[in-house]
Amino acid sequence: MTTVTRAYVSRVAGLPVFDPNGDRVGKARDVVVALRVGTAAPRVLGLVVEVVARRRIFVPMGRVTTLDPGAVVLASGTLNLRRFEQRAGETLVLGELLDRSVRIAESGRPATVVDAGMEQTRTGDWVLSRLAVQEPGRLGRRGQLQQLAWDEVTGLALPESGQGAQTLIATYRELNAADLAHALQELPVKRRHEVAEALDDDRLADVLGELPEGDQLSILGTLNEGRAADVLEVMDPDDAADLLAELSNVDRNRLLELMEPDEAEPVRQLLQYSEDTAGGIMTSEPVILTPDATIAEALARVRQPELSPALASQVYVCRPPSATPTGRYLGLAHIQRLLREPPSSLVSGVLDDMDPLRPGAPLGEVTRYFATYNLVAAPVVDPQRRLVGAVSVDDVLDHLLPDDWRERARRG
Repeated sequence: MTTVTRAYVSRVAGLPVFDPNGDRVGKARDVVVALRVGTAAPRVLGLVVEVVARRRIFVPMGRVTTLDPGAVVLASGTLNLRRFEQRAGETLVLGELLDRSVRIAESGRPATVVDAGMEQTRTGDWVLSRLAVQEPGRLGRRGQLQQLAWDEVTGLALPESGQGAQTLIATYRELNAADLAHALQELPVKRRHEVAEALDDDRLADVLGELPEGDQLSILGTLNEGRAADVLEVMDPDDAADLLAELSNVDRNRLLELMEPDEAEPVRQLLQYSEDTAGGIMTSEPVILTPDATIAEALARVRQPELSPALASQVYVCRPPSATPTGRYLGLAHIQRLLREPPSSLVSGVLDDMDPLRPGAPLGEVTRYFATYNLVAAPVVDPQRRLVGAVSVDDVLDHLLPDDWRERARRG
């Protein structure tokens, strides 16, 4: 079958849907889109597919490999069979968009949407680019039918402010932080700032950590100082330090003063290291245990949902105090080893005593260390043998890749 790159929704509805083996999965019933701000064409999110027993499920558009006049073919036969539930910010093209009253932008004349055309962009995404609209007829006759580009019709886009930001947030609620960061970069600057302002502190902190430096500074600069300090408090200390390092000394110190002292202190510690060293890229909040902790306690700690997979891969055992800088560093225990030992055993009995990194270790040394020991995280210890933090592999990659790697990933 030949994949088409443009199709009208009324013709997609009713097409049989097949898996890669040619087995019939169900039948396409509607197309789900996300309306966007201004005149931007809506992004096609996926298809509503009717499977057995008239159950309707959602199939993301990314799973569609072939769309032709006779069938839809999916990349995999594995489907999420959870019943389709429309989310805030989503629009059903057949169910809600058709028969809507609009105006033709050039003439201002009223019209009714009778069909919608979607097409695939160069990046592989699908957008709802065209509308078939019909003007009112006279004396019982049908009016003129026109095919227009999305931006040649008014009355369907998201509003420019107010409820629009909340609608976008509802649309984005299932996205992970990196994908939400990419979505924000596609928005006009004004709308991007509105959405960032409306996000809660935890969500905004996660997203800031995934944005390019310029966008981070732009968004932080639109927040009032109190809100900016609150967001910095819930960011990972290393991300907060990286962001604050780009500000002037006056702005940096003012925000640090507004932060809670317990939250500001780890950030202050990280700011003392050069950004291209182990100390400059580490986090000061790895999982730290005392020698008398059991393996059961260690496993409970690494289950904490806020931990990244890299930091959850191992625990660090130190003499008290347990906050960085700790007492004497004794060694680390890998989660794979913990899972093989009795839960009542002491974690200090299964330590790996490999030499840790020093805070001043340059980036090249850090990468060789990771490659030598096949690690996803590594301890950083000061000259007094105190643990001051841990470097994770994602932080290493972030510093090895070009400065604009996030922007390149978004474009690709």
